[in-house]
Amino acid sequence: MHAINIGIIGGSHTDDYYCSIAYKVGELLAKKNIVVICGGKEGIMECVSKGVSDNNGIVIGILPGNDKTEGNRYLTIAMPTGIGYMRNFLIVRASDALIAIEGFSGTTSEAAFAISEGKTVVSIGDLDIKRKETDGKLIRASDPEEAVEIAISEATKHAHNKIDKSL
Repeated sequence: MHAINIGIIGGSHTDDYYCSIAYKVGELLAKKNIVVICGGKEGIMECVSKGVSDNNGIVIGILPGNDKTEGNRYLTIAMPTGIGYMRNFLIVRASDALIAIEGFSGTTSEAAFAISEGKTVVSIGDLDIKRKETDGKLIRASDPEEAVEIAISEATKHAHNKIDKSL
């Protein structure tokens, strides 16, 4: 059985409140041995990466540029892509479920793409999307514990569905 990957999406600029939420999400996922996928730079991405790193987890940063050094210092693996914001699609494709922690247009585009791909997005903070008819859904969570619990449950369902469809 493959590891569960949960993508964390959120703004590159954040405040202390949402940074502490992202850190806690990273901590909780690391303690459950979940691989975290993110954009690898600053803001929510750096806060979640620190939470994962401080708890000996694995966090993969899928970077927009060509240089590994553009990633934050907490990444386990920095993957430069050279494709700019198109890397958002790689984050979604690599994730079994996603947690959106506040965000703006980039986060909204990632969440919308995830939902259109049939993946669940768990949202903490402001994020509102209308969706087409797919299996994807947006679920709101009130705190890091609830977000992690829902995302793992949904990722497990998604991972099993992928395996079943390939047989």
